[in-house]
Amino acid sequence: MIAALAVGLVGGLGAFTFRYAEGLSYFSADPRACVNCHIMRSEYDSWQHGTHHAAATCVQCHLPHGFVSKWWAKAVNGWNHSKAFTLQDFPEPIRIGPRNARLLQENCVICHAGVVSELVHGSTTDEDAVLCVHCHRGVGHGARN
Repeated sequence: MIAALAVGLVGGLGAFTFRYAEGLSYFSADPRACVNCHIMRSEYDSWQHGTHHAAATCVQCHLPHGFVSKWWAKAVNGWNHSKAFTLQDFPEPIRIGPRNARLLQENCVICHAGVVSELVHGSTTDEDAVLCVHCHRGVGHGARN
């Protein structure tokens, strides 16, 4: 009886949290899902005014393109974002972490391979490699305030 009550309580709390956090929206590629969390509002607003607004979404730039790797990254990021939001231990303004910065760099090179392949050939994994965002910081999100 107590075990059933505990399972019901945990399940109910989990379902409430999932609904409250608009959990189903994260299964889409809609950029509006990224602003379910207020901390991402400025990134979303600047993306709408940036040069990539008509060409790429958050998912296309910030997640791997492979089916399994994309969903794994969504799960890891979802867990990390949920934990950070719940514990209120995220930096403001929000900053990209090393793992996600690597994904972003890989996606820049994939989408712009015809233009940058010779520039970045063999130099994207070096610790001191010049990354696309060093020169093109405002491209995806427009100018920063």
